Amino acid sequence: MSKDFGRPPLAQENQTLVKERLKEAAEGGGIRETLTVEWRTKPMHVEVIDMPVDSLYYNPGTHRIRAQRSHEPARDLTLDEDPWSSESQDYLHYLLQALPADPSKRDPEFDNLAESLREYRQNEPGLITRDGILVNGNTRRAALKELGVANIRVGVLPESCTWDDVNAVELSLQLRPDRRRDYSYINRLLAIEEQQLLGRTMADIAREFRIRTSTCEQDLWILSCLRDLIDRSRDGDAQLRLLDFEQHQEKLRELHRRYVKEAAGNRDNAELIKETRLVAIVLGFSKTDVRLIEPDFRSRYLDQRLPEGLKAEPTATASVAIPGLNRTVRTAAPKVAQAKTLTDTVLKAKAVEAAEDGKLSERGTTAAKAFSAAQKAVEDALEPAGKDARVRKRKQAAPDRVTDACQDIEQCITDLTLAKASNSLDEEAFDEAVIALRQSLAKLAVAAQRSIKAPGDGVAWLLDAVRKESA
Repeated sequence: MSKDFGRPPLAQENQTLVKERLKEAAEGGGIRETLTVEWRTKPMHVEVIDMPVDSLYYNPGTHRIRAQRSHEPARDLTLDEDPWSSESQDYLHYLLQALPADPSKRDPEFDNLAESLREYRQNEPGLITRDGILVNGNTRRAALKELGVANIRVGVLPESCTWDDVNAVELSLQLRPDRRRDYSYINRLLAIEEQQLLGRTMADIAREFRIRTSTCEQDLWILSCLRDLIDRSRDGDAQLRLLDFEQHQEKLRELHRRYVKEAAGNRDNAELIKETRLVAIVLGFSKTDVRLIEPDFRSRYLDQRLPEGLKAEPTATASVAIPGLNRTVRTAAPKVAQAKTLTDTVLKAKAVEAAEDGKLSERGTTAAKAFSAAQKAVEDALEPAGKDARVRKRKQAAPDRVTDACQDIEQCITDLTLAKASNSLDEEAFDEAVIALRQSLAKLAVAAQRSIKAPGDGVAWLLDAVRKESA
């Protein structure tokens, strides 16, 4: 069930005004504007009318700014307790204009929307309940309010509308391919989780969000991981928020793919990759840098560069008893435990830095030093890791190209068969291509003979074939 926020103070006045304007539209003649919405799994056309901008209310349950509400915890609490107060509505107005990744800044996309509304007016109508609550068009109303526009065009939902309907209709409209302004990454994750908690199947959720089921599962894994990081970041009154991870979408998705691949063979290595990559993500390293972190990154490059204050003492592998089952399970491997300790240290340092906001307290100074030390250690470790990765790539380049050539030849065999069946083969062109292949193989043999001191069966065959060809 969706949260019931009750009715706003002007609900009755809005109901009366909506009824009057719907009646005027019906009696006015001419072409009446309608809006198509998905209403309880079926398409429905609703009438569009003009409503005063100042009479309407922002939807306190909108998914658009769900994560950003934690920007100011005190105002967020007020919003939960009294969503229709002027203070709560002002907070929603502020967040709708804010940059999703950093609500202290104004979102350029909001300014673009406002400019578009100023120049071209309103292209698409919003959507309201009979009480005057905006189901869709919250951001447009904020922009029109900033511009000083008196009225907004809105479709009107049926009188039987519930908060479950509000939630479902908002999602269906915002997830249309032609939407003007996408949900931010974290708000999209929260919307997917909400649908799961409502008991919907993964297949239904994936279809609703127009993504694959595997992507839906990936997003839920990432959200669970972020919640765990937030819990681990708590240090007194300081704690990270979901919106602090707003800009890391691609890095988190790559982390999930790499984790799943490694976990299929070695769970401890998968956990090691996860913890170390999370440290790099929290420290702000780029996607290409994070990709360099593999299971051996810590032991080969990072451990010797970490300052003593960030090194965790190695612990022996222990077992934990499961109550009531008379069984024990192995705890995390020592390397994984050490990696988690570093992750926790960096998370807490970042949380304290954000909470202190530049204050020169002892706690803030200590956190800033720990964060900087970890950042430098990882940066120093990434340099040799990057060099080694480039060397490995060069080493694999020649075999990979031969493999690609083999795949092309396999495809050529299929193409030859098809060409024979349709009598469409250009034999002269094919003959010239084979001659070019022979010349390339001869050059490859010369290069292989110079580079490989102890030829294997494949290289020996190549050298022998070219030798016979030249004889």
